[in-house]
Amino acid sequence: MELKPYQQQVINDLSSFLEQVQQTKDVKAAFYNFWTTHPKTPLFPFAGTAIEPYKNTIPRVPHICIKVPTAGGKTFIACNAIRTIFDAFAYDRPKAVVWLVPSITILDQTIKNLKDPSHPYRQKINSHFGNKVEIFDKATLLQGSGFNATSIKEQLNILVFSFDSLRAKNKEDRKVFQENGNLQSFESLLGKENEITLGSVIEYLNPVVIVDESHNAESDLSVDMLKVINPCFILDLTATPRNNSNIISFIDALELKKESMVKLPVIVYNHQDKTEVINSALQLQKRLEFQAKEEEKHGGKYIRPIVLFQAQPKNGKNFKDEAEEKSNVQKLKEKLIELKISPEEIKIKTAYVNEIKGEDLMSRECKVRYIITINALKEGWDCSFAYILASLADKSSAIDVEQILGRVLRQPYVMKHNFPLLNLSYVLTASSKFLETLDNIVKGLNKAGFSDKDFKLADPEMLEAAKKQEPAQQLTAFPATNETTEDITSDIDTTRISVPSDDTMPGNPVSEIEQTAIQQTEAFEKIVSEMEANNQTPPLPNEIQKLVKTYFIKDIFKEQAESINLPQFYLKVPANDLFGKREEELPLEKENLLDGFALSRADTNIAFESITSELYKVDLDETKKEHTPTFVRLDGEVKQSIMTYILDPTRKESRVKNFTTRIMDIIGNMVPIPDKEIERYIKRILEDFKDDQFGDLANNEYSYTDKIKLKIKA
Repeated sequence: MELKPYQQQVINDLSSFLEQVQQTKDVKAAFYNFWTTHPKTPLFPFAGTAIEPYKNTIPRVPHICIKVPTAGGKTFIACNAIRTIFDAFAYDRPKAVVWLVPSITILDQTIKNLKDPSHPYRQKINSHFGNKVEIFDKATLLQGSGFNATSIKEQLNILVFSFDSLRAKNKEDRKVFQENGNLQSFESLLGKENEITLGSVIEYLNPVVIVDESHNAESDLSVDMLKVINPCFILDLTATPRNNSNIISFIDALELKKESMVKLPVIVYNHQDKTEVINSALQLQKRLEFQAKEEEKHGGKYIRPIVLFQAQPKNGKNFKDEAEEKSNVQKLKEKLIELKISPEEIKIKTAYVNEIKGEDLMSRECKVRYIITINALKEGWDCSFAYILASLADKSSAIDVEQILGRVLRQPYVMKHNFPLLNLSYVLTASSKFLETLDNIVKGLNKAGFSDKDFKLADPEMLEAAKKQEPAQQLTAFPATNETTEDITSDIDTTRISVPSDDTMPGNPVSEIEQTAIQQTEAFEKIVSEMEANNQTPPLPNEIQKLVKTYFIKDIFKEQAESINLPQFYLKVPANDLFGKREEELPLEKENLLDGFALSRADTNIAFESITSELYKVDLDETKKEHTPTFVRLDGEVKQSIMTYILDPTRKESRVKNFTTRIMDIIGNMVPIPDKEIERYIKRILEDFKDDQFGDLANNEYSYTDKIKLKIKA
């Protein structure tokens, strides 16, 4: 696996910063010089902005941060960064990396992937260090298994810890800092006068430290922990940098979308109640799975779309105890089973119940399509089959998706799929506090490293309706009171829910969501194609757009600058000189391409059958700068009498002439194409019309004219 272009840019930024450190021998100056001389986004670090002056949290140690959104491949970036860091320094000690992670779940995943010789992470590190790499967890290190004074000099040593294993409040209780006879071989390096502990060995190694999800390591205790490790360099990776971060690289969401890393934008749809949410979730899952099967039939990869049902108590906060939580998620599971959904397709994953433990959710043999959760999936979840987040919060609550929204953003197989719906993710809600809900969705995107630009409403009118509705709700005379007993399923009516069969394409309940998904896919592809066609650089990440100095063209030059087309083509023509031998170059104009072109002989294949109703465009009279329509619609008896006259079968020849004149009047001037050529072309089109087509043309003349005009322009 190779770096994506945006990932390579991160490594380039890291390399540039390290060069500045080598040149200045001053981390603060290096950080300042790095940003002020950045080839793409030069800016001045300034307090209160995304790029503040360097913060020296660990004295004399370069400590920098890379902002990587969820699913951006931060672990793979870290694997590539190790060699870049070691190559930048004259390093005379054994090469060691302390890799810190925030939770046991992520710890287990990281160790498993780094130890697996077939995994891209390990393969990349092996290729950089000649296969001389060893991965150690805390238990292995304490036992001294394969970790001794001789072996560490011959290999790259990666020591993986959780934050908690190194930052317990009582230092004396930590085994890492207790004398350890298993590490006696290190006495030759540490000296006989020093206590032999794992902590003192790590301190001697003066390691590079990689901090995964570094926003979890900002406390004073975490900083003290980093100081004790005695690092030579600290690299933070996170989607949400904290205030004390020294950021040297940002990744924009568009870059991830271009590389098919994420399912963006998030399509949001607000329903009337929880019953509708469940119904839409089931319908949408079937629609997605149907398309996934079609995709696989045509050479695509196996995908089984999963719905995350987020159970939330009616007070919008927390269940009062473990028993209440377990009871409610079980009731929700029973409701789904009541809908004839197989129990093996439904699993619960909460803080107290974990039915997906040991399940390979990406396996073809796995049956799971629905997971009931609360917030327990917020860490360590990497199943890209999760497409739909369906919140079952009470209607009077704003849904809390902040912690788990990122779980549906990962793109299966890091590739673009042919069916547009398979490239996006979905949030289904039923909240009367929709503005607060949207705010929480934005917060969830922010936590994942994205912005409010990365979600779209399936029905934009929802937002305006919510703005009008919510102030009135705040004035309610009798606010809802919290119930003493909680049953989140009491208002779910299963008789209103229909589950499509496995072998049929679902009906139309989610057509609005699907239409929005298709529109957003087309809009994104248009942006990317325009960028590539115009050789444009990607947009700046949101955080630094306002910081990068932008110079605007003065108004007096703006029109001239906008008229410049690059590349510029020229025609060689005889120069207007005395002897007529010299040639000169004149800019190629689009009119030059019409030389020898006769519109009257062009093809007349136009899809008029797609016209279903009369759609008028009110064109303003631009020549007079007046806001008056250039046509008036005829109605009633006047129109009927004119149509009867025009459509008289005995007047077929004059009918073509009259309609040609009418269409010519509507089209107007199309310089540089001569009017005569346009007239002949329209006549050719109309000569093949049947009587019923002339009748349809008379009723929809502007729609027909638009079609003809578009054909001429094409």
